[in-house]
Amino acid sequence: MEAGLMRPPDYEVNHITRYLRQSLTGTPATLYDAASYLIIHGGKRLRPYMLMQTCQMMDGNAAQAVVVAGAVEMIHNFSLVHDDIMDNDDTRHGVDSTHKRYGPSLAILAGDTLFSKAYQTLVKSNLPDTVHSSLIRYLADACVDICEGQWLDISMGSSDEIPPPSEYLLMIRKKTSALFEASCAMGAICAQAKSTDVDNAATFGRNLGIAFQITDDLIGIAGDTAITKKPVGNDIREGKKSLPILMALESADPRDRDAILSVFGDRQATMQQTRNVVAIIQRLGIEDAVRSRAASYAEEARLSLDTYDGKHQSNLLSLLDFVVKRCL
Repeated sequence: MEAGLMRPPDYEVNHITRYLRQSLTGTPATLYDAASYLIIHGGKRLRPYMLMQTCQMMDGNAAQAVVVAGAVEMIHNFSLVHDDIMDNDDTRHGVDSTHKRYGPSLAILAGDTLFSKAYQTLVKSNLPDTVHSSLIRYLADACVDICEGQWLDISMGSSDEIPPPSEYLLMIRKKTSALFEASCAMGAICAQAKSTDVDNAATFGRNLGIAFQITDDLIGIAGDTAITKKPVGNDIREGKKSLPILMALESADPRDRDAILSVFGDRQATMQQTRNVVAIIQRLGIEDAVRSRAASYAEEARLSLDTYDGKHQSNLLSLLDFVVKRCL
């Protein structure tokens, strides 16, 4: 299991994966092979799992929910394919990235196919037209947020400026959290729940998504290498402007700030230099501060499900607990 990700039960993963593989077939076969490549080779199906649990928590139909969940996972994989091209990443899920395996032109088309198929899937689902409309609107809004968030991330990464934590939080709210929010809201819409229930589901997904990402950021700074499979402080050497680093730079005195910046973005920094920076970040109390912030978002998420009960609500709250209590 990748660090920072909880895997839903195998039967949930297998059910969703089967549906996706059946949906992503066609001619020319090579295009669909590329489109389904990452799906076949991994992924935790976290977002479709959340959608299905939310739908069933609100007494919706699981068979209808899996179709909508499949559309959400297609959008997620579309974003992964294109992100890997933009970041020039060679691997994903422990295998070659799609553009590395099939070339950039086919990978771009594979991502576009996933994007288009997601909406085609929603339209073909066995749900009333008014529900289709709401689902499409919610997913389209999430896609716009993802694109805006991706550009904010690229802009921050290429700039010499150090952004304030608030700017970073806006970026992850769009790039990462938007699809978590959409997953839960669309689960409620699929169940034909009341607007207040859709709002509650959206609040849960949005806050869980933010808590998920900032906890992941912390793992990228001080995670256990046996779990993360990455060297200590990997994100520091790579120059990732994640929340722990931004909070450390904001609170550090000039000497500590200079020490952090001397290693930040230096891929040739020694292990000892990196450990020294990690020690500074720990001394500044950043781990506790980030955990506290994640817990605050988690509490907002928890409160949004207070009026529900049953095993599906329990499953969502268990996922929330896992997100904020992950060990480093």
